Amino acid sequence: MSDAYTAAEARAVLERLRPVLTGLIEVRADLAELGAAVQGGAPTPLGGLPELKAAQARLDELLSAVVAAGPEVKGIAPLLLDFPSVLDGEPVLLCWLEGDADLSWYHRADLGFAGRRPLPPGW
Repeated sequence: MSDAYTAAEARAVLERLRPVLTGLIEVRADLAELGAAVQGGAPTPLGGLPELKAAQARLDELLSAVVAAGPEVKGIAPLLLDFPSVLDGEPVLLCWLEGDADLSWYHRADLGFAGRRPLPPGW
């Protein structure tokens, strides 16, 4: 396991990343719309192929910023971030899912998202 975060450290990183995460979610939606239009779907006022390529580049840029900040990106639709940590002497991943108000879940690495549990009180 790489560097372990305390819950407070992970929450601080998440808070710093909020504007980046908001941008990532917006660009992801634009990409879906642009991709559908370019593939012959309904036209979009967002543009065409050049705008699609620009949005892809912007998404890569935003994802790189998230990764550089430390969390593991486990999914982008929905956005899912994991922060390596230790709970009761065991390695775990603190887990944030798009839509979560706070970082309040964890899971063992070997269980993945299906093993998600609420963090104990005081964490």
